[in-house]
Amino acid sequence: MQVLWSAELIQKYSVNGPRYTSYPTALSLQPDFPASAVRAALAGSADELCLYLHIPFCQQLCYYCGCNKIVTRHSEKADLYLQSLATEMALYQPLIADKTIAQLHLGGGTPTFLTQEQLSKLMQLLRQHFVFKADPELSIEIDPRSCSLEKLAHLRQLGFSRVSFGVQDFDEQVQITINRVQSEDLVRALVTEAKRLGFSSINLDLVYGLPYQKPESFLLTLQSVLLLDPDRVSLFSYAHLPTRFAAQRKIPTQSLPQAEDKLALLQLAIKHFSEAGYQCIGMDHFAKTTDSLAIAQQQGKLQRNFQGYTTAGQDALIGLGVSSISQVNGVIWQNQKELQDYQQLLAGGQLPLERGFSLSQDDKIRAALISQLMCHFELDVPAFCHRFAIEDFWSYFADALPKLDPLIGDGLVLCSDHHIQVTPLGRLLVRLVCASFDRYLQSNSNQSYSKVV
Repeated sequence: MQVLWSAELIQKYSVNGPRYTSYPTALSLQPDFPASAVRAALAGSADELCLYLHIPFCQQLCYYCGCNKIVTRHSEKADLYLQSLATEMALYQPLIADKTIAQLHLGGGTPTFLTQEQLSKLMQLLRQHFVFKADPELSIEIDPRSCSLEKLAHLRQLGFSRVSFGVQDFDEQVQITINRVQSEDLVRALVTEAKRLGFSSINLDLVYGLPYQKPESFLLTLQSVLLLDPDRVSLFSYAHLPTRFAAQRKIPTQSLPQAEDKLALLQLAIKHFSEAGYQCIGMDHFAKTTDSLAIAQQQGKLQRNFQGYTTAGQDALIGLGVSSISQVNGVIWQNQKELQDYQQLLAGGQLPLERGFSLSQDDKIRAALISQLMCHFELDVPAFCHRFAIEDFWSYFADALPKLDPLIGDGLVLCSDHHIQVTPLGRLLVRLVCASFDRYLQSNSNQSYSKVV
């Protein structure tokens, strides 16, 4: 996917907007959501489902992080958490007894906070309660500081085939300031061993916009990453929201790169990964053309869910654990965010729901359109109308036209009765194009989101 850079247009459209890992976004979820809606959604779901499992524990606080996490060095707390997860699994078991699990992803927090024994116990619980495909895709997020070579080998023995290592930046000053110090040698040893063990896909996470990042130092990180030769790279924009995330107050504001300097970091990354032969996947991912994510995009099958870009599970994802979000069969629900509340509901034999939302037919139509643009940057209008029995596309989406007009005028998107095309100039601003079709988005609520670039 070609991306053209225009600093002028990026600056012009320097606004906040959703990342569209779902539509409607999680901000639309409502409290007191009935468990009956979840049961009905699961009863009518697809035969194959995906699982996301949230492990909230971290041994150390990373100052930049906005994830739901519990910082502790007491591994026994995870034993109690596994008991809670077992209870939640038992509640879901009869609801999906006739379904199979195609994918499992462990996220956090830090999934590798778990000991090898706890990881084995977790997989035993999952296989006890759910029916997995013969060859499921198992993936896990790894903090290099909490994963020995022995633990990495153990993960492979448990059936994990995909790993994602959190790098963020190799520069020492950046690492010290965000309280996440890990050597390049450590990451290299893990990546090398992961390749030797036969993991089918290795991802490295990077973050741009962190304190003290400069083009010169970030270039060294990019070069080191390319030498490691990962299958995928995730490149995330750091959102500095100290009023929302207390730990970010420990980062000196003056250490953060200015807007134009931050954009220079992004431009540098796009240039180097593209020149190295990586395919730009959506806004913030790069993949080798032989990787399943790139192949899915090439075949028009790429999807998007709460985990980001994916090859499956857009409307068939069950989230387990504190704060996890599920989306199945047009219903979105989120678990309790506080561990005590989560465990209390489970102790009472209830699904640990905090809030949820049932999509209307209009929501499903707009969700499909937004997902298509986020993943593939284009829409076949007649085919879309046929799929959803829409007589006149632009009459149906008349509310989007005033928002699209300036984007069309600036060459970010081309629109006709037959086709919508996000141009190479508009691909970095695709969230803005999608926002034109979002009927929930209010301009006065945009501060709840990060910058679109």
